[in-house]
Amino acid sequence: MLTKTTHFYLILLAFALRLSDPLTAQPLKLWYKQPARNWNEALPVGNGRLGVMVFGKVNEELLQLNESTLWSGGPVDPNPNPDAKTYLPQIRKALFEENYELATSLTKKMQGRYTESYEPLGDLLIRQPFSGQPTTYYRDLNISDATATTRFTVDGVTYSREIFVSAPDQVIVVRLTADKPGKLNFVASTKSQLRYQLAAVNNRELALIGKAPAHTDPNYVRDNPQPIIYADASQCRGMRFALRIRALPSDGTVTTDTAGIHVSHATSVVLLLSAATSFNGFDKCPDNDGKDEIKLVESYLNPAARKTYTALKQAHLQDYQTYFNRVSLALTAKNGSADRQALPTDERLSQYATGENDPTLESLYYQFGRYLLISSSRPTGTPANLQGIWNPHVRPPWSSNFTININTQMNYWPAEISNLSEFHRPLFGLIKDVASTGKATAKNFYGIGGWTAHHNTDIWGVSNPVGDLGKGSPLWANWAMGGAWLSQHLYEHYRYTGDKTFLRETAYPLMKGAAQFCSEWLIPDNEGHLVTAPSTTPENVFVLPNGKRGEVSIATTMDMGIIRDLFTNVIEASTILNTDVDFRKVISDQTGKLYPFQIGKKGNLQEWYKDFDEVEPLHRHVSHLFALHPGRQIAPLTTPELAAAARKTLELRGDEGTGWSKAWKINFWARLNDGNHAYKLLRELLKLTGVEGTNYTNAGGTYPNMFCAHPPFQIDGNFGGIAGMSEMLLQSHLDHIGLLAALPDQWNSGQVKGLRARGGFDIVEMTWQDGKVSKVVIRSNVGGNCRLRVPNALKASAGVGLKPASGANPNPLFQGPTVQTVQGATAQVYDFMTQAGRNYTFVMQ
Repeated sequence: MLTKTTHFYLILLAFALRLSDPLTAQPLKLWYKQPARNWNEALPVGNGRLGVMVFGKVNEELLQLNESTLWSGGPVDPNPNPDAKTYLPQIRKALFEENYELATSLTKKMQGRYTESYEPLGDLLIRQPFSGQPTTYYRDLNISDATATTRFTVDGVTYSREIFVSAPDQVIVVRLTADKPGKLNFVASTKSQLRYQLAAVNNRELALIGKAPAHTDPNYVRDNPQPIIYADASQCRGMRFALRIRALPSDGTVTTDTAGIHVSHATSVVLLLSAATSFNGFDKCPDNDGKDEIKLVESYLNPAARKTYTALKQAHLQDYQTYFNRVSLALTAKNGSADRQALPTDERLSQYATGENDPTLESLYYQFGRYLLISSSRPTGTPANLQGIWNPHVRPPWSSNFTININTQMNYWPAEISNLSEFHRPLFGLIKDVASTGKATAKNFYGIGGWTAHHNTDIWGVSNPVGDLGKGSPLWANWAMGGAWLSQHLYEHYRYTGDKTFLRETAYPLMKGAAQFCSEWLIPDNEGHLVTAPSTTPENVFVLPNGKRGEVSIATTMDMGIIRDLFTNVIEASTILNTDVDFRKVISDQTGKLYPFQIGKKGNLQEWYKDFDEVEPLHRHVSHLFALHPGRQIAPLTTPELAAAARKTLELRGDEGTGWSKAWKINFWARLNDGNHAYKLLRELLKLTGVEGTNYTNAGGTYPNMFCAHPPFQIDGNFGGIAGMSEMLLQSHLDHIGLLAALPDQWNSGQVKGLRARGGFDIVEMTWQDGKVSKVVIRSNVGGNCRLRVPNALKASAGVGLKPASGANPNPLFQGPTVQTVQGATAQVYDFMTQAGRNYTFVMQ
């Protein structure tokens, strides 16, 4: 039987052997020659619940800390605006009379309260009193093992700090070492921007306990003299939190007081940190009905302290690499490129911004996005918010909440295709909570059934239109399609996994509730089409005939696209489950009556009910293309005229925009099978910003730590960007698997392993040369028909044992494929039946 130590070294050996694979030989590290000067240069580590930003400073290291459930506020008021629904008939009357200004002013009266804010936990400061200047400075984030390292030499002694956040042990691990005995001297202290107290628990432990605000206004609210409130008469708002730090030295002396943990003359010390809050669910008072945060911290910290550093690291690696190692990507530039992997990451980004080829940087960016999802969205925790889990502000940008008119959904676009399906689950938990409050919102705000949600939500499941009872703009506050869009993620999980139990027990009931709301929300227009009213298109405005701006209208294209998508998914799901035949017929009939997509006077896809001009023609949102992506109602193969209109829309809207906007546009262009335009936007998304000499501070780009710049930082740009890269290589939203569907010329050759396709298929391996698939291995997880669409002819490897698809010619891969031509490009289409658990290998003919 293997010992734990032997097992650990076998893991390291396996990892070393893995590096012999040319696909994974690229060092997956972000590294730098200097400490972080600001937050956008610090490096993120996390385990989905605990997050750390590592600055790598020499004399006073700063580790900025977060805990994913630490939010202001408490459970929502289900009826914050009792008069709201009385205005609905008046609004609809005004809209059908084309009195848009009156409709906008009345719609403001249908608003509730703002969401709460995600709060910072605190800081860990490590003061090392060096007299000399550091040499040979180095810091990195190794995303292959989710570990950050800082190393430097002072007065002939090399000091190192290694930091990782363990999911199995639920602790932050900081190991400090000196390469000469007894030379490690430091003080580790902590503080918080929230209200807190410190206590020395014993000679080796420091404790911080605190309280989050009862309410925190969004950062954009500036008319409130007291934006942060701690007092709460109801005793139901404002959660407690606790942080503990314990030192485990190898030698030397350790003493502790409220000024910190004092370490003298040591050679190696491990600091263990853990934290917890009293959060006990979206509908529980975090104070009166909260969990015991102190006991929770002890339950994490005490078992971890009994383990060796080697055992902690072993468990961390085994857990993390189980997920991270599923996918690998290697890209080769068409025109070749110099090897820039020896350059620091900030220098690589700087050279890349000048137009240099660096395909390994693009591969690193892809894997960094997967790393961020693993680090900020663990299966049983809270979802990644606007900043993942990393936030230093008490009033963060946009409350660092869950913005569900694009941003939260974008966070999870790469989850299934990049083989991180489990990390999709926190979003499903949030949807369940929001659906619960959303039933009250549907009833109290609109007088109808089902459930709905609007522009924003938070850990408390806010579902009402935000805006603080009329102070917000309807163009974002009163958009009622948040629940319908979120429901798409439930069905997408089923489409990728084929998990009927999940579909029956979790997805379908939630999807049906959202569809019930939409079914009752729709009303007929003067021509008998079913429309939504009031309706907005986040977050754009139009020009009225009198030259004024309009915010609220009827049947925006985004509304119609989302409802078509939801109804299609619910109809398919109810058919698969053989349930709700009557409801299926109702929404099937309604689908045929929905206001159709319109092509405007410029040849573009019309955004509003009428062909209005935009106030901002280059607006960052392109919401009316939802049916192209992430929906599936528009595609060059199935609706060429609408696809052409979508292309025209993108041309008119332009390539400029914030980080997440560019990321969405990458996905749009990929769905239009235009890999070169998608690649152009990827390069723009990766433009270095936020440092001297860059002129990109007012548009989306990438900070030196590879976080996406909105600006400021929003993590959705990272996730949306890698989702777009995936779509360039693999698409499965229609009735086939499209390989290299939007391959740019620049990615002339390459290899990818581990991507997933809808229908329950894994792309075990795909290699391409000169833009053609040279080998592909497909694994069927659930069996059934596989339709493969590739740019060149393939043949089955010996022993594949193909069976013809139902109704197809026998062995179609041997007898010749169907040939399709779209936009002048031909593709080969193959149909064959698969068995669950089998691999199918094809090579170039």
